[in-house]
Amino acid sequence: MARALPDPGGIRSWRDIPQPASPRVMSRGGRWRRLLQTLRVLLLAAAVAGLGGLAWFTAGALSRDPGRVPDVARSVPLRRLELATTAGGVLDLAWLRRTLALPPTATLLELDLDALRGRLLADPQVVSATLTRQFPDVLAVRLAERTPVARIRVERNGEARDLLVASDGVVFPGVNQDPAALAALPWLAGFALHPAGDTFRPIPGMAAVAQLLADAQYAAMPLYRTWTSLSLARLAADREIEVLTRDDTTVVFSAARDFFVQLATLDYLATRVRREPGSRARIDLTLGRNVPVMVTPPGGGAAPARAPSPAPGRFSLDSFPQR
Repeated sequence: MARALPDPGGIRSWRDIPQPASPRVMSRGGRWRRLLQTLRVLLLAAAVAGLGGLAWFTAGALSRDPGRVPDVARSVPLRRLELATTAGGVLDLAWLRRTLALPPTATLLELDLDALRGRLLADPQVVSATLTRQFPDVLAVRLAERTPVARIRVERNGEARDLLVASDGVVFPGVNQDPAALAALPWLAGFALHPAGDTFRPIPGMAAVAQLLADAQYAAMPLYRTWTSLSLARLAADREIEVLTRDDTTVVFSAARDFFVQLATLDYLATRVRREPGSRARIDLTLGRNVPVMVTPPGGGAAPARAPSPAPGRFSLDSFPQR
C-alpha cells in the first residue's frame, strides 16, 4: 500500500521548535557591580549640582553683601564689562565704557552701582538698567532700550538737528542708529515741544500714534512707506491724526476707531482714486463707512484744509529758556 509523502510546505524548521529555556539569570556579583555603577553616577550628579548651587549662592550673597568678599579679592581690578540689551538694541560696549567712565584701576567693591545706574539712565535712549557684580573682576550690565518710531527736527542758532521719538513720547538723540532705518521714519509736527533740563518732556498722545504706525507696518507696509509726516494738531481735541504722503495726499485717521479697519479702507481707496499729476487729495477715514474723498486738481483753487505740513517739523530752541 502506497504512503502519502509529507507536504513539503508543512515541514517545520528548527526556528519553529519551542524553546522554553529562560534568559540567563544575572549572578549576584553582576547585580552588585551594576548597583555600584549606578551609585557612582548618582553621587557624581549630586556633587556637580551641589557645586553649582554653592557657586550660585555664593555669588548672590557676595553681590548683596560685598563685605563678605575675601580681602584678597578686594584688590583685584575690574577687567571686563559685559553688556546685554533688548532685542533690536543698538548700544554697544564702546558706548557703555564712555557712559560709565570708570577709572582704569577701579575694583568691583569701589563701584557705586546706584551712581553708575544713574549715568546710564541719564541717556533717554535707556529705559531701564541693571548692574551686577560678578566677582572677582566682571561688571555685568543689562539694558532695555527705546526704539524710535518717528523723528523731529529742532533748530538752535540756525543749526538743525534731528531727534528721535519713542512710542512713549520720549525724545532722544539716538546712538548707533541705522541711517537707512532713520531715513524711513516719518516726521512729526502739530504739537508743542517743551524743554526739560538737557532734553524735552515726552510728547503727549504718542501711544495712539505709535499704534497707528505699528499697525500700518504690519498690515499695510506699501502704504506706510509712502508716509512722510504726521500731524498731532487735532489729536488731543478731536482724536484725529493726519498723515501726509509723498504724492501730497492727506489721510485723516481716527484714534478712537480700529486702525486696521481704517487701513483696509485706505488700501481699497488708494487703488481706485484716480488723480491727475500734480493734484492733491484728502481722504477722511474718521466717519466710518462714509469716507469723503476730496481731490483738488492742479491750480484748482484752495487746497483741502489740513494742519501745517510737518515735512519736517521744525522747533526753534532759541526761544526756549536755557538752564
